[in-house]
Amino acid sequence: MKENNRLFCCPICKGVMDVLAEGEVVCGNRHSFTIAKQGYVNFLTRAVRSMYTKNLFESRKMVIDAGLYNTLHNEIAKIIGNSATAILDTGCGEGSHLVNVCELLNDEVVGVGMDIAKEGILTAAKYYEKKIWCVGDLACSPFREQSFDYILNILSPANYGEFNRLLKNGGKVIKVVPQSGYLQELRKQVFAHSEKEDYSNEQTVKRFYEQFLDAKRHRITYKMPIEKELVPKLMEMTPLGWHAETGAIDLNEVTIDLELLVGSCKR
Repeated sequence: MKENNRLFCCPICKGVMDVLAEGEVVCGNRHSFTIAKQGYVNFLTRAVRSMYTKNLFESRKMVIDAGLYNTLHNEIAKIIGNSATAILDTGCGEGSHLVNVCELLNDEVVGVGMDIAKEGILTAAKYYEKKIWCVGDLACSPFREQSFDYILNILSPANYGEFNRLLKNGGKVIKVVPQSGYLQELRKQVFAHSEKEDYSNEQTVKRFYEQFLDAKRHRITYKMPIEKELVPKLMEMTPLGWHAETGAIDLNEVTIDLELLVGSCKR
């Protein structure tokens, strides 16, 4: 964080922040945030209740480590290339997507992950020491304007005004949204014969095109085998797990059907 001091601004007053050797991040108005011993900073300015648990993020890490999203990571890395110096993952959870993408890029890229769920950031800091992890709110983020070459927004809520503020000139957002076949084998068992068995993200795509320049969309669809012991983990990491008993689900493969939306900042 000290080496990348330039990235930060105070989420309260937007003043320049300094990362001190004694583990404090402080602005000129003396608003101060402590670097926790686990290796992250909580930049929240208000209390937030999250329904996402430590177990959910541990399950998500296991599923991602099993390779279900490797194709997605490769596609994102191809889009970014080797010229980026700083990447922000918003809604990063336990950080596995960001880490896997950065491993495919040049060694100099700085990866920063932010999530409003403290349990996700705690898990990220536990497993991945070489990234910057922040608990924070996109509505009041702790970063200076024009700080990032790319912003990742993977299966997570967005704040397009803030994305445009944080991107460098020519910087891009990569937003990943589920398409109609995403986890269809799981949805068919959980929501059989209901309207929730199918869904569309066209309104999300339309809004993205309205917010960014030169917007493009790229769909990736593939099937992946899944080990039986990973099925409960997959259930736990998605809202689908709230609607069904894990023992009632029988899967041996899942469909990953995602759309990558890529657009440049409006500046």
